[in-house]
Amino acid sequence: MAYGWIEALRGLPRMLIEADLKPVQGDRFQPTGFPDLGAATYRLPDGTEMLLVESAQSVANRLEAVCWDEAAQDLAEPLRGLPYGRARLVKADEEFGFTTTLHEAHRLNSPYFMLASQGDLLDRVQEESGLQGGKRQRQRSGAQDEDASAAVLHFDLARLARTLFKYDPNSLLHGVFLEKLDGRARLQRTLSGFIEAREVAPATSGGVKNDRISPSGDTSLGYGNVPFSRTEYVAQQITAYFNLDLAQLRAYRLPDPGFDLLVTLALWKIRVFLEEGLRLRTACDLQCREVRVTKPEGASLPDRAALEEALPQLIEACRPHFADPPVSEVVWSEKAKKGS
Repeated sequence: MAYGWIEALRGLPRMLIEADLKPVQGDRFQPTGFPDLGAATYRLPDGTEMLLVESAQSVANRLEAVCWDEAAQDLAEPLRGLPYGRARLVKADEEFGFTTTLHEAHRLNSPYFMLASQGDLLDRVQEESGLQGGKRQRQRSGAQDEDASAAVLHFDLARLARTLFKYDPNSLLHGVFLEKLDGRARLQRTLSGFIEAREVAPATSGGVKNDRISPSGDTSLGYGNVPFSRTEYVAQQITAYFNLDLAQLRAYRLPDPGFDLLVTLALWKIRVFLEEGLRLRTACDLQCREVRVTKPEGASLPDRAALEEALPQLIEACRPHFADPPVSEVVWSEKAKKGS
């Protein structure tokens, strides 16, 4: 089945999207902050004061978060059937929760998958991708030194991509570095984004944590009145930017219609993030005023209903190329953490 947004992107190297944002109430907002740095402010050569509102790393996490239905503890309904990894977490022979490749910062390279005590997900990825195993094999076997006699194998990026498409296609959008299997096994993000503000100024305020019982108590123990300062910002313009690397997706040589599925999934993530995911922090609740495609000219971001109609069809069409069952389960235990 042909989809208009796919046909509009045939042969193009990338798709660029911008969205104008504003606070849902008032004008002030709180940007992301960094240890020992605080807010990331900078000045353009023409003197314009700029501010990084949300980093590429954080936007990637938020684009993954929209895929998960917390109430159902499952993928969002339009994505059901999409493969991913699930690690059951065990301590003292009691299961206390789970994590998935959608939740882990490094996806399949998370220790909860790499050092799983049960399940062969990473063994299958390693074998089907033609990777060497490297650090993971040494960690699991207890060996300390790298085997200098290990064969140096040809690394096929497209083969790795097709394997990850089978087990965890989200990794192809948000990137993964399987350095414990092979130091060459790195896929960069094909979908990236960030939010920045233009012509910004600080809005400094403050407050007091009141202790009505012991206002002059020992603050190191949590007692006493504690004054604090707070810096928020106002801006003339807040813009979210998204970049979908179509050329890299094509280079993976995915089975049909893998390319169509990943493009549609990426656009759905952007659309849902702009509609539902812009409460970045308590004091940074934004809304989308307008969204536009800047490349290619004349294109537009499909509406959510069209994308959600297409996704189940594309997932079903790709089912022969997916793991069966689509959720690959492993078990991580406290013993694995201790290396025993």
